[in-house]
Amino acid sequence: MIGRRSLELKTTPQLQAMQRAGVVLSAALDAAVDAAAPGVTTAELDAVFRGVLAEHGATSNFLGYHGFPATICASVNEEVVHGIPGERVLQAGDVLKIDGGAIVDGWHADSARTVILGSSAAGTADPADERLSAVTREAMWAGIAAFASATHVGEIGDAIDDHVSAQDGPELGILEDYVGHGIGSAMHLPPDVFNYRTGHQGPRVRPGLALAIEPMLVRGGIETRTLEDDWTVVTEDGARASQWEHSVCRHAGGLWVLTAPDGGASELARFGVTPVPPGE
Repeated sequence: MIGRRSLELKTTPQLQAMQRAGVVLSAALDAAVDAAAPGVTTAELDAVFRGVLAEHGATSNFLGYHGFPATICASVNEEVVHGIPGERVLQAGDVLKIDGGAIVDGWHADSARTVILGSSAAGTADPADERLSAVTREAMWAGIAAFASATHVGEIGDAIDDHVSAQDGPELGILEDYVGHGIGSAMHLPPDVFNYRTGHQGPRVRPGLALAIEPMLVRGGIETRTLEDDWTVVTEDGARASQWEHSVCRHAGGLWVLTAPDGGASELARFGVTPVPPGE
């Protein structure tokens, strides 16, 4: 049903359908991440991801979305989001963002991961890139943990901002042009989920609300531009970027990370949050 402020509030069976989509999506992302290696093209990663969706009878919510030609966004280095898979060959040291989605029984899931191709320990990756990804990932989990007890959606952005601001070392920028969103019967629904402190509470959190929480951090300035393909977003200064994302729901029994097979239990324990599956 549609709640106040046009928020779509899902029933338990609807959230369970989203959970099924999330499990398939997690498996597809696992396969794409495992396939990412120097010498592999981003188009090959798209084929791997597409194959897993097909195996599970799921469909892509990216393919054809406003004309997007692939099932994943594959964004490399200074490309922040919406990179189109193609003949680009991945190189050691690349910072790859894989963002994908799945639909099961008409219900959507959306998730993204950053992959560093190599490691600083082996001399094949920049430790600053590893830090960038780690801080972005932890900021996402801080935002998810905040959602577990939040009264208003704005508390998620506050938690993400606080985590990033508290880091020692070189300052990382939080992109403001691209934010998280509601998700459910469509991939993008109200409300916007800001990744920074805005001074506004945002809509009230109610049972049945599902959100895609997706901080995007950069090693430089937060200004971006879109390339001539009308999709790929890059940083103006060429600084590298990271994106992490999960689809998460609040229901009468608690919180569940729909795109994590364990509902987020292993990551949320350190925040004192115990996720509960929809319907329990």
